[in-house]
Amino acid sequence: MPTLASYGILSASESSHEREVCPVCRGDYKRCRLEICPYLKGVRELLRKIQSSRTVFGSSPPSALIGSWGYPKVLAGPLVPPIQADTSLFDQPARWLEIPLNDLLAMRVSLIRGKRPTRVIDARRPDRILEVLQEIAMAERPLDVELEFEKEPVISPSFHVRASPTGPSAPMRKALIAENPSVPKPVERIISDFDLKASEAVYELYRSGLSDQYIVRLLSIGLLGQKRWRKLVPTEWSITAVDDQLGKRLRSEVRQNPWINEVRIYSSYKHFNRITVFLLPGPWMFEVFEVWHKGAGLKLYHDSELPGDVDRYPENVGGAYHALRLPVLEHLSRERRQASAMLVAEIYEGWIPLGVWRFREICRAALASPPQRFDDLNEALQALRRLIDFPMEIIFHQSRVLRFHLEQTRLPSFIEIL
Repeated sequence: MPTLASYGILSASESSHEREVCPVCRGDYKRCRLEICPYLKGVRELLRKIQSSRTVFGSSPPSALIGSWGYPKVLAGPLVPPIQADTSLFDQPARWLEIPLNDLLAMRVSLIRGKRPTRVIDARRPDRILEVLQEIAMAERPLDVELEFEKEPVISPSFHVRASPTGPSAPMRKALIAENPSVPKPVERIISDFDLKASEAVYELYRSGLSDQYIVRLLSIGLLGQKRWRKLVPTEWSITAVDDQLGKRLRSEVRQNPWINEVRIYSSYKHFNRITVFLLPGPWMFEVFEVWHKGAGLKLYHDSELPGDVDRYPENVGGAYHALRLPVLEHLSRERRQASAMLVAEIYEGWIPLGVWRFREICRAALASPPQRFDDLNEALQALRRLIDFPMEIIFHQSRVLRFHLEQTRLPSFIEIL
């Protein structure tokens, strides 16, 4: 039997999947070979505006960032661009698919980050600066914020797989809000409920129609959960936690629904990423093949869940697994149907890591489009072969979902035999 290596593929254990850097400068912008670095484009002008006074005044989208380095003492602070305008787009991934990649990157790196060492448990008894951060996180719309830094902000390019990049950063001495934030009533009610578990709070906010990003912000800044357990949660962790918690709730609902009655294929390509969704009639199960096209070779990551499996963290695909699972469960929940799902996420050269949001939103876009429909599984697999840009034999070699469907004795066939 051919091995993955025979297809020019490195397995997940052979390379790091937690951090990606710019393929040109490898994260060291001083060594960049491009005449104009896409990361730094426009950022130097921002620095000139704020270096003389060490202050920035602008409209936060609203947005705040909690780092993970040094946990349980982390760097927390708001993200503020030095402009006064409607900056809501800066923190709304649901609207980013139609923005050119360079424009999206320039928009994100214009967000200046104030940071301050803070214990995660201080969320329960915040000082004045942390109170300001929590007020920013609660806001429904952009609000004017003034930051005063201890020293000049510096640029430190860093691209992470789960979180979107930010711009210059500096230790923060002071943070002030210039207006009263507008807070939706469901948010006021839930953050005031000190007996509600964080998982229940996340689900109630989601059912109230609030965006994933908004819920992530509230969880990250320590505003959800029972009073004695509230704490700051690094933003990267919060993103995965919200996707996972919502997915588990929807999964329990979907498992009660009747199966779909045909094989379906959905697909969408945006920002050098293609998501292909393969749905089969059957009990809920889920599988992801994450394939990075790098030069002449590929890097493959794979995780799955089948009936009877114990919930575990997807060590290979990581947070992208939960980001892809949620849209599929949302789609099936709306249809009041159940299916077995296999997803192929292909990442092509040209993508600069800006977070797992693009998996979630591209998958949603794919599921919003008309699918290819098949009554015959073999025909559907041939159509899948034509859609993906790597050997179909890799999927046959590793897929647990396909193996289940190809080898499982179906009840209708068993009844016919009797």
